[in-house]
Amino acid sequence: MKRKFFIIVPAALVIICLGMMFWFNHEPDSFDPVERAKLHAVAHGHADVTGTTTTSALLEVVKVMLNKRGGYMSNDILPPWIFLDNVPNWEVGALTQVRDLARVMRNDFSRSQTQSTEDPDLSQADPLFHYSSDRWFPPDTEGRYENGMEHLESYLTRLADPAQPNAQFYARADNLVAWLGLVEKRLGSLSQRLSASVGQERLNTDLSGDTAATQSTASPDEVDVKTSWFEIDDVFYETRGSTWALVHFL
Repeated sequence: MKRKFFIIVPAALVIICLGMMFWFNHEPDSFDPVERAKLHAVAHGHADVTGTTTTSALLEVVKVMLNKRGGYMSNDILPPWIFLDNVPNWEVGALTQVRDLARVMRNDFSRSQTQSTEDPDLSQADPLFHYSSDRWFPPDTEGRYENGMEHLESYLTRLADPAQPNAQFYARADNLVAWLGLVEKRLGSLSQRLSASVGQERLNTDLSGDTAATQSTASPDEVDVKTSWFEIDDVFYETRGSTWALVHFL
């Protein structure tokens, strides 16, 4: 009887763990950021002004990342979550885009010029979203990101309040260029890592042909670029998370 117990119980736990892994290995669906912004405006009683849709989209992406099926997984240390790597890498991609947009909103979109003061809520939200993505011991990652969401909520409320003109979102071309420049670099890196899965010999173009340019240390004229076979699936899911967030922001 005891022998059967020691066989059946571990086998049942393994089956349950595998079932939970299958269930949690799920990427969230996309949503309509414009509709979500309208619903958010109605729920909180504020007007739909310039910047509210972008801010609402940022809020919603963070909310989905934290509350999707299985919750936030990048900092989990217990089974079955610790055995999953697809969705945690998806979270890395989405979180990278969240951080980039939050920083550009702090440094550019909310400021009229370089000499203007930064928004107090965005200056708090930005470092909170840059908190370690895999910390489980208090203060845990989810708690910091939730605090960041609270500051975004406060900024969103102030943004639509005519009595608080110090909260602004400047939809200008130069601010958009600042953000798109970051997006270009992120997608360029992901594209290179994906295409390097088969390995390539490439000419070194680090100095872009500029004869006057210099770099810290010398590098070969040709470089061997290859993403490890053990990492390519991680890069694939990181890319999916990054583009999922970008679809909503754009």
